[in-house]
Amino acid sequence: MNPKQRISELIQEIEKHNLHYYIENNPIISDYEYDILLRELEKLENEYSELIQSNSPTQRVGAKPADGFSAIKHSIPMLSLSNAMSTNEIIHFDQQINKALGNNVEYVAEPKLDGVAVEVVYKKGEFAFGSTRGDGVTGEDISSNLKTIKSIPLRLYDGYQIPELLEIRGEVFIKKNDFKKLNETQLKKQESVFANPRNCASGSLRQLEPSVTSKRPLVVNFYGSGIIDGINIDSQYDFINIMPKWGLPVNPLIEKGSGVDFLLSYYEKMENIRQSLDYDIDGVVFKVNSFESQEILGTRSRSPRWAIAGKLKAEQATTVINDIITNVGRTGAITPVAKLEPVNVGGVTISNATLHNQDEVDRKDVRIGDTVLIQRAGDVIPEVVKVIKEKRPLGTHPYKLPKYCPSCDSLLQKNNDEAVLRCQDSSNCPDQQKASIIHFVSKNCMDIDGFGDKMVIQLIKNNKIKNISDIFYLTFDDLIDMERMAEKSVNNILDSINQSKTTNLWRFIHGLGIKNIGENASKVLDKNFYTIKDIMNLEFDDLIQINEFGDIMAESIVNFFNDSLNHNIINKCLDGGLSFIKSESSDQLAGNKFAITGTLTQFNRIEIKNKLESMGASVSSSVSSKTDYLICGENPGGTKLNKAQELNIKIINETELSILIQV
Repeated sequence: MNPKQRISELIQEIEKHNLHYYIENNPIISDYEYDILLRELEKLENEYSELIQSNSPTQRVGAKPADGFSAIKHSIPMLSLSNAMSTNEIIHFDQQINKALGNNVEYVAEPKLDGVAVEVVYKKGEFAFGSTRGDGVTGEDISSNLKTIKSIPLRLYDGYQIPELLEIRGEVFIKKNDFKKLNETQLKKQESVFANPRNCASGSLRQLEPSVTSKRPLVVNFYGSGIIDGINIDSQYDFINIMPKWGLPVNPLIEKGSGVDFLLSYYEKMENIRQSLDYDIDGVVFKVNSFESQEILGTRSRSPRWAIAGKLKAEQATTVINDIITNVGRTGAITPVAKLEPVNVGGVTISNATLHNQDEVDRKDVRIGDTVLIQRAGDVIPEVVKVIKEKRPLGTHPYKLPKYCPSCDSLLQKNNDEAVLRCQDSSNCPDQQKASIIHFVSKNCMDIDGFGDKMVIQLIKNNKIKNISDIFYLTFDDLIDMERMAEKSVNNILDSINQSKTTNLWRFIHGLGIKNIGENASKVLDKNFYTIKDIMNLEFDDLIQINEFGDIMAESIVNFFNDSLNHNIINKCLDGGLSFIKSESSDQLAGNKFAITGTLTQFNRIEIKNKLESMGASVSSSVSSKTDYLICGENPGGTKLNKAQELNIKIINETELSILIQV
């Protein structure tokens, strides 16, 4: 047999055994026999390097160390999920679904793995690239590291029709037993141990050297998709059942059922078995099964209406409060924080817990020296549930928040309608300055790359910046004096600052940190007004006329812009070169639903999706009876095209699309 033929045979045979091992949990050869096959393949590839195939199992660790991670924009955003913190909220979710779709809706339920969300893209069945979730819109290219995970196939198994394009989403995690063994190995090597499986998985995926990632026991479960082009799938449960046929592992505990009784039953089942699972879960996920129904329900700005994450009961532990300190937040809020004797809660070491405010401290009678019950639920900040007073030592005293700000020593005050004590001197309070600037430069606001927390702290300490407007006036000499700053780093930051000067209005509004005004509210203002000056002059009655704005939000905006200091800061930003790009929007295609098939040559999918959505339309990854237009590029997938023809959906090419959107 010639070497080329034998190499192909070995790759196919090893892929088959990977399928038996990772997907079917039914290995048919021993590890030793598997290793013999792999070594034969390695030997042949060493002798005939020109015959090495990109999808060979030996190429899982074949990339050079990366200098950093480049950005990859998701074709369809990886939205986060709304949370149901109790069974009552799960019931409410079902009631809202019933209002739109009728009673006894069919759902798919799955465990919510406590891992790291990723997207892997296959083109014509071959691994193309993979990325982290990132901010949901843009992730980091971690292709080389994902290829080291043996449960991710480098080529889809031909057990079902393979799509032209498949964007698959899943969770990378580490099993409890594997994590324990990994830490035992770390101890033997006299190296530091990892805090918990999730942090270890996250850190492993962001290694610049793929060979490091390959030594970590990472596994993956897939659960969803971005674009699927070339085949048509009607439901989430069908998709879950097809994935293993391609060699993509899914969680074995995924179930299908109807109505609220199914949701509550599954939630209780996961609560009962979570401790017996060999991996961490922090909840369950419920999705409406039908893709067509998902389209009808649509999405909010941050999350789909057709899915929800049911948080399981918080995990608890007892520990001792060694001290109580106060934190000063971005809006001046004073938060008491309990410094705890470190304790492990659900695989995470906890050393701090929030006490919220003085009223909560008084209600629970929390004192330094107390033994307390604490709890954490997912990513929620740990909190003190109650004091175990039977274990209270003698001589303790009730805790009272200070009268003066621990950061600037100004008198603290409490508004009549709030339980929170606040520092009112935002212009002279170092902690507020630090927090507001860190927020302003963050990814979801002005997105100034390289301007991290440590840089902000240094610049404030050295009197280089006092508020957000000072950022736009920083010079090379200001930055080169900072610790660990070389000439290249300084120029990169200055470039990032200059790039940020031309931005969307909503990013700047969000960056201002106006109380009660988050990202979504900032986008609503951007949509309704052209300049920041327009918004600065709005009155309360103007604001409450805006859809999605209530009294509290309107009052917060009026109070913020009534402060002359805020006016001065904004004007200084504008004088520093800040200008705004207006997000184009119209209602020209309002209510129309589009789908895309084939390769587009005049546009890329992300650009056309953004353009259509700015005109009021929506873009789906599948064709249904609700679809109005199918955009057909080169080499279209037969399934979408056939279904569009069957349903008499209007099929347009790129030229017709250009006319429709007037490009």
